[in-house]
Amino acid sequence: MIKIICVGKIKEDYLNKGIDEYKKRISKYHNIEIYELQDEGLRDKQTTLKKEKEKILKIINSKDYLIVLDINGKEMNSIQLAKKIDEIFISNSNITFIIGGSYGIDDSIKDLANLKLSFSKLTFPHQLFRIILLEQIYRAFKINNNEEYHK
Repeated sequence: MIKIICVGKIKEDYLNKGIDEYKKRISKYHNIEIYELQDEGLRDKQTTLKKEKEKILKIINSKDYLIVLDINGKEMNSIQLAKKIDEIFISNSNITFIIGGSYGIDDSIKDLANLKLSFSKLTFPHQLFRIILLEQIYRAFKINNNEEYHK
């Protein structure tokens, strides 16, 4: 099972269509579930991170291989990510990705992570990043199955 935990809701129809398309493509290879958590708004940063942390902790399982998306995390190219996903599934049945809210992710969640992963030093809108992550997961399955897609 692949779980993606996202802080914040997608409101734009065109983004939801893209997300649904990649979920459908990925589901041919593996079960995938997306958990949308309510963004706590723009109140105090520490309070917001704490409330979002509590919601995230209710979803993650101690047996999950936890990947936190973090701008300061390890950078990989698509082939390296595909290999990593393949390696993880050898010993773990669940991979959980976490995309934080506007203040990021509480440090205690980052400390639980098996991997802190960065897609770039750039800042992306959280809604758009969800599609980017899904596309890279789909690309990883195509690479790992020696199917044409990645060039």
